[in-house]
Amino acid sequence: MSKRLLHTPEGVRDIYGGEYAEKLCVEKKIRECIRLYGYEDIQTPTFEFFDVFSREIGTTPSRELYKFFDKEGNTLVLRPDFTPSIARCAAKYFGEDVKPLRFCYMGNTFTNTSNLQGKLKEVTQMGAELVGDNSVEADAEIISMVVRALLSGGIQDFQVSIGQVEYFKGLCGEAGLDEETELDLRACISGKNYFAAQELLEERNVREPFRSSLLKVADMFGDRFSLQEAGKLAGNRRSENAVRRLEKLYEVLKLYGVAEYVSFDLGMLSKYNYYTGVIFRAYAYGVGEAIVKGGRYDNLLKQFGKDAPAVGFAAVIDSILEALSRQKTPVPVPETPRTVLYRPDNYRERLKQVQSLREQGICAALAPENLCAENSIPGKADAE
Repeated sequence: MSKRLLHTPEGVRDIYGGEYAEKLCVEKKIRECIRLYGYEDIQTPTFEFFDVFSREIGTTPSRELYKFFDKEGNTLVLRPDFTPSIARCAAKYFGEDVKPLRFCYMGNTFTNTSNLQGKLKEVTQMGAELVGDNSVEADAEIISMVVRALLSGGIQDFQVSIGQVEYFKGLCGEAGLDEETELDLRACISGKNYFAAQELLEERNVREPFRSSLLKVADMFGDRFSLQEAGKLAGNRRSENAVRRLEKLYEVLKLYGVAEYVSFDLGMLSKYNYYTGVIFRAYAYGVGEAIVKGGRYDNLLKQFGKDAPAVGFAAVIDSILEALSRQKTPVPVPETPRTVLYRPDNYRERLKQVQSLREQGICAALAPENLCAENSIPGKADAE
C-alpha cells in the first residue's frame, strides 16, 4: 500500500481524540448561546449550483471555489460561505413571510486558497442569520450574540471591530468613482495599504478634496478617531447617515452590556460585495485572522426572489480553538471512557457491570483482557 494514502490533501486535516472532544464542547456551548436568542437550526447542502455563489451574488471569487459537474452537466460548487445558501433557503421556503426569521447553522465550508497562504481549506463554521428586520436593534442583537457566544465558548481576550460599508460607498459616490475603481480601492483600504490606495486614486485622476477624504478612511480605526470626527469628514448624506446609525448602534450595545468589547473601524471592508451596511469582525489574542465575521446584507435575498433585509455572522470554530490554545484557556471535556476487561469465563458478569455503568451515565467500553490492560477496570469491586 502506498504511504500517500495515509496523508490528507494540502489544507485539510484529521481531528480526533482530545482535540475533537474540545471542538465538540466549544460547538455545544456556542450553539446553546445562539439558541437562547430564539434562533432555530437549519441545514443546507454541502454543495450548491454555481450560480448561488456567482460574481453577481457578490461572494467568493470563482478561482477560490471547488467546482465540479453532475451527470446533467450542471456546474456545482462546495459551499465556501453559508450566507448565500441561507438566503436561497429563506427565499424558497419563507418567500411570503413578513415576520423576522431567525436561523442558526453549523457545518464545514471549503475555499480553494493558495497553499502559500497557510490557511485551512476546510473549516467548521457556526453562525446565525436574522432575516426581515432592518433596524439598528437587529444589528445590536447579532453583535451582542457574538460577544456572548465567544464568552460562553471560553474566549476572554477579544474585541469586535465594527465598520459601515455605507460610509465608504457614500464617499465613493461623492467622488464620482466608477464600480471598478471602487472595488480596487476597497481591496487597498481593506488591506490597510495606504500607498497602494494613494497611487490608485492618482492614476484614476480623483481630484481633491475627495482623494484626501478617501485616503483618511484607512486610518479611521482604534482610538485615533471618533464617530463624530468621521461624520464631519463626510460631505454627503449617505456617509452621514451611516455614522449616525453607528452612534445609535453603540447606544443599544451599551444596553446589552457588551460595549466594552467593541470598537469602530470605518476602513473595514469585506471581499464579499453583498454587504450593505454594518460589518464587523471579532479578533482574539494569539490569532491573526478574524475568528468571527458578519454584517448586514439587505439586497442579497433579492437575488433569490425575496425582498427582505438581513444581518448575520459566522464564527470559525477552528480559529476559536486556536485562540483558546494560545490564551491557555482549558476546555472542559468529558472523562475518558472506562474500559472493563473480560475473559471468556467472566464475560457475562463483566457485561452486566458495563451495562450498569452506562445506565448511570458513565461511559464504559468492554474489551478482551488479552488485548487491553491500561486504563481499565479489572472487576466490579474496582469500578465501585
